Amino acid sequence: MITIGFLELNSIAKGVEAADIMVKAAEVRLLTAKPSCPGKYHILISGEVAAVQASIDAGVQVGGGNVIDQLVIARVHPQVIEAINLATMPERPNAVGVMEYFSVTASILGADAAVKAADVTLLEVRLGTGIGGKSFVVLTGEVAAVEEATRAGCALAEEQGMLVSRVVIPSPHPDVFKSLY
Repeated sequence: MITIGFLELNSIAKGVEAADIMVKAAEVRLLTAKPSCPGKYHILISGEVAAVQASIDAGVQVGGGNVIDQLVIARVHPQVIEAINLATMPERPNAVGVMEYFSVTASILGADAAVKAADVTLLEVRLGTGIGGKSFVVLTGEVAAVEEATRAGCALAEEQGMLVSRVVIPSPHPDVFKSLY
C-alpha cells in the first residue's frame, strides 16, 4: 500500500503554482493536477509518508488562503487510485453503490474507508469535474458488501455534514450500469 496526498484549492493559478512546488519539495509522484468545477484546482500525489507530508506542507504554504482542504492517507487502498483514474470496470455488477459528497476530499476518504470495510470493487471516484464541485464514488460487489462499504464510506462525511446522499441498487439494469462508464 502506498501513501497519497491531496490538496484542493479555490484558485487555478495558485493550484498550478502549488503543484510545481509540491513536486519540487520532495520525492513524490504527481498522479493528477487539474482544474475542476467551480474554478477549483486538485492535486493528487503519491510516495513515501514523509515525502508526501513534506510535499503537502509545501503546497499548503504556497496556496495560503486559497487552500480549501488537504489530506494525507498512509496505506491507501490501491483501488482508490485506480478508481480516480477510471482503470477498473467489471463486465457485470451484482449490486452498485453510489456515495455523493459536497467535498472532493470527503470522496477520497470515503472511497478508502469503503474499500477497506468490505469486499467491493471501486469503479470510479469522480473528483468534482463537471458536477458543480461535488464528488461521488461508485462501487460494486455483493449486496451485503456494498451496503457495508457505503455505510463505512459515508460515516465520516455524514458527521462532518459533507454527505449528499448514498444509494445501493441491488441489481442494476444493464443500461444503467453501462451509463456509469
